[in-house]
Amino acid sequence: MKVRTRFAPSPTGYLHIGGARTALFSWLYARKHGGEFVLRVEDTDLARSNAESVNAILEGMNWLGLEYDEGPFYQTERFDRYKEVVQRLMDEGHAYRCYCTREELDAMREEQMARKQKPRYDGRCRMRKEPREGVEPVIRFKNPVEGITTVDDMVRGRVTFQNSELDDLIIARSDGTPTYNLTVVVDDWDMQITHVIRGDDHLNNTPRQINILKALGVEPPRYAHLPMILGPDGAKLSKRHGAVSVMQYRDDGFLPEALINYLVRLGWSHGDQEIFTLDELIELFDIDDVNHSASAINPEKLLWLNQHYIKTLNHDYVARQLSWHMGQHNVDPSGHPPLREVVDVQRDRAKTLVEMADTSLYFYQDFDAYEEKAARKNLKPEAAPVLQALHGALDALAEWQPESIHLAVGGVAERLELKLGKVAQPLRVAATGGSVSPSIDQTLYLLGRERTLRRIKQAVEWIESQTVDNT
Repeated sequence: MKVRTRFAPSPTGYLHIGGARTALFSWLYARKHGGEFVLRVEDTDLARSNAESVNAILEGMNWLGLEYDEGPFYQTERFDRYKEVVQRLMDEGHAYRCYCTREELDAMREEQMARKQKPRYDGRCRMRKEPREGVEPVIRFKNPVEGITTVDDMVRGRVTFQNSELDDLIIARSDGTPTYNLTVVVDDWDMQITHVIRGDDHLNNTPRQINILKALGVEPPRYAHLPMILGPDGAKLSKRHGAVSVMQYRDDGFLPEALINYLVRLGWSHGDQEIFTLDELIELFDIDDVNHSASAINPEKLLWLNQHYIKTLNHDYVARQLSWHMGQHNVDPSGHPPLREVVDVQRDRAKTLVEMADTSLYFYQDFDAYEEKAARKNLKPEAAPVLQALHGALDALAEWQPESIHLAVGGVAERLELKLGKVAQPLRVAATGGSVSPSIDQTLYLLGRERTLRRIKQAVEWIESQTVDNT
């Protein structure tokens, strides 16, 4: 039997990290067993589904690198098939028309609650043969009323449900459109899904779906229900905890490798190992090792992982990821200096690509002002002759290389009998607008000769203008 898993999001919003983890676990399980991974879009909620959400899901899957072997399949394109299965269930006595009105159902539930009973449909239309004038019926599945249904869950173990507790759920609305529990059963059957990996909020649906499959004479797939993801405070994850959309993590400067590594550790572990390559995950991952309890997000752990990948991944790859963030600042990443060289000098200094982009703008854009504290400390009147000497020494270089720049800066410090910091720091502020940058020789090398000399000249003029203003 070939393993076939699926990810089946509803396009009513972005791809959130809980859904992304479900997709990841399903993808890993299929890859580990040499199987196939199917993407299915469950868009039968016509009022809430939209193309923008579909695009957001596809974009998130693509960014994470979770390529699918089949799909995306859309449920709205399969309505004829669902109607066919509903009719079969009707013909074989496993479903019936229910003519109860909304008012009657509300009254029924109120009576049940008054008797301290669980609100549920009581099957009053099960044996009805005649239509009811003026009422468009729904179609309900005739659930077994005796015995048990057992879910042999790959995460939670055996979970048993009393069939008497499962009411006759609606499988087709009064307008003929199918409901979730019917469509998911038909899709998993038609698409030959062998393993359904999803959140544990679906666990209560599972016995109902198993019973529909049995009524159709179909062997149910294996199920694995993943525990939920909590916020750092132990509460249900929500927007107040920060980014919950996959693409928001991209926007916040995280690499997909970091988020993949982070998500897989939310509920799964392999000894004390924290960092995994994708090949290692495919080899080591197993649903049987997923924890039973909920996992809480840890933003500091994600930052740590992201910094690791920024430091260790190929600089051309990191540069491609960084280029999007530079574009958000209207920087053309194809300009000078090459972005991969900026990555090389900045990768040990940044936890996110947003941070790297923000602190690298001076390589590509001129600045309008100096950082106030940096200028007050380093661009004093006595710095002007130092900068003029640096301008002359750097302008005279035959080659614009880090080594020659280093020697030139050191030579000016020696000639003026100043500590290197008294020379390099005013130069850094003049060249970058602030007091923090990579080593001064690397910084100036990447800036280039023309831009460096122009900024030194501008700094001298700024110092002189400040001196005039203060007299």
